[in-house]
This record gives sequence, structure tokens and C-alpha cells, in this order.
Amino acid sequence: MKPPKIPESVLVVIHTAGLEVLLIERADKPGFWQSVTGSKDSLDEPPAETAAREVAEETGIVVGSPDVPVAHLRDWGLRNVYEIYPVWRHRYAPGVTHNTEHVFGLRVPAGMPVILNPREHLRFDWLPWQEAADRCFSPSNAEAILQLPRFV
Repeated sequence: MKPPKIPESVLVVIHTAGLEVLLIERADKPGFWQSVTGSKDSLDEPPAETAAREVAEETGIVVGSPDVPVAHLRDWGLRNVYEIYPVWRHRYAPGVTHNTEHVFGLRVPAGMPVILNPREHLRFDWLPWQEAADRCFSPSNAEAILQLPRFV
């Protein structure tokens, strides 16, 4: 049996210099589009490590590669505390109802190849930032994308 998820996670807004944003469609909830998200693997895992790991797992983009230097992963200093959707609460310890999410931005070159993990995501799309915000099912994800122009 898997250990319960840690209620601390990252949200990574992957974008180009031209403010196109990568969105991915969840395999477990078709029609739910989002940025890269994921929980810490251990309590002491730094959020930046979680962000880089989740980006690689979900998109195949490697932070620290020649095209995507580590400096392009930026902690925006934003934290979202939100109620975990009831459909996903079984993944956490009993009684856990809220998650703290650390928001990062990751600048990648236009046309960056994306390789999805088919167990997690069905499709991806690059969209202008405002359109990407409109497509997100998560209000905190949409709000993070709307902050993008402040951080580039």
C-alpha cells in the first residue's frame, strides 16, 4: 500500500518568453486542464526539487539541461492553501483536508518537446497565458497563470 500523500505540493507554470503556457489534461479527469503539479516525496524534499522532479515526470522536460537551465526555474514566492477536492482526499492521511502549494515558473524555449506520462495526462496544449488561465479547472492554477506577466 502506498503511503499517504504529503499535503504540500508544487504548481509549476511552464511558459515561453512569449508568454505561451503549457497545459496538460488529466488522465483521471478528462477535460480537467492544468499546469504541472505534484506533492513532495518526503517532508524534507525542498520545493524546488519537487518542482524539477514533477516537471520531468509529467512532461519529460529536464530542469538543468542545456535548453532549460536551473536558473529558469523560479520560485514566485506565492503559496496557495486550498481544500483538497473530496475525490482526491483518499490519497492523504485520514483527516487531511487542506494542501499548501508552492508556485513556480519555468521558462522554456518556444517549441520545447513535451513527452507526457500517459498514466497521468492525455494531451497537452501551448496557449497564450490568458487563454490558458481560462482553460484551467483549478482557481489557484488560473490565478497563478494570471500572475505570469509580473514574473517575466
